[in-house]
Amino acid sequence: MRNLVKRFGLRLYTRAERVNVENIKRALREYGGQGRILDLGCGDGATTVEISGSVGATSITGIERHDASRAAARVRGIDAIDADLDQALPLSEGSFDVVVSNQVIEHLSDTDRFVAEIHRVLVPGGLAVVSTENMASWHNIAALVLGFAPFSANNYSNTVYPLGNPLSIHQGDVLALHDGMVHRRIFTTTSLRALFTGHGFDVRAVLGAGYHPLPPAFGRAEPRHAHFITIAAMKPLP
Repeated sequence: MRNLVKRFGLRLYTRAERVNVENIKRALREYGGQGRILDLGCGDGATTVEISGSVGATSITGIERHDASRAAARVRGIDAIDADLDQALPLSEGSFDVVVSNQVIEHLSDTDRFVAEIHRVLVPGGLAVVSTENMASWHNIAALVLGFAPFSANNYSNTVYPLGNPLSIHQGDVLALHDGMVHRRIFTTTSLRALFTGHGFDVRAVLGAGYHPLPPAFGRAEPRHAHFITIAAMKPLP
């Protein structure tokens, strides 16, 4: 029974994740995501290349702390840099037309600095597309009603994993989390919008993906309770 539940949960997660990537590409197409692209937390670069290729990026830069992933991103043609996303970025002001970041902001301690740095490195009129998990998703709400930790918060510990949720798809997995993998801040659509607005961005859209247990595309119609949320925000012109 546990294996059946885990397989079902993994299938829901994988499908929602795919729709989420499509939402990022959609936001780039609709709100002018072309030119010089920076991916904050680019991983091995596979998704970065897919996203950037969908809008014909002129150059692709990535920030990635994990050595093996950064090396793989460079093989894919990304100018991958080792830097701490909780600190000031080693990049010039106004040096990018687009900044994307997928499933990274929830791992950071200083989200104010993160968003402020996105604003700094963007040109006026530049676009930020940032995706993360949603604390107000229906499956997180259901976990709280049952007295469990939200699914998005079951990796708050470096030692105990998953933490406080017996329904987690990671139940039974053996994984020692390092600091970069632990979730620290989980947002909702309203709090993510407020964070970007507070740092001077003009929010154009918040998109959703995953609406468990319904098909993941339902999240596009009602992002407030979707699994993943993606914000598209522009740095205003002077």
